[in-house]
Amino acid sequence: MPIVKVFALSTCSHCKNAKRLLDENQVPYDSVEVDLCPLDQRDKVLDEVRQYNPSLSFPTLVIGDKVIVGYRENEIKEALGL
Repeated sequence: MPIVKVFALSTCSHCKNAKRLLDENQVPYDSVEVDLCPLDQRDKVLDEVRQYNPSLSFPTLVIGDKVIVGYRENEIKEALGL
């Protein structure tokens, strides 16, 4: 299974849906809630998100070498081979 990283906002319903989908399918992932990052780390995290998604919209999912922006259930499942 590919490595999965989720960049999210704590108040974003689409972000919650994306993480729920991963949880329901028992997919391990690292999640960063960008708005809850300590201020001294936030710029670094935003720079990392910007590498994958220059528009800085959320959620931004990195699944292996594929980047999915937004809650796109079918694309997420396809990238995970579900």
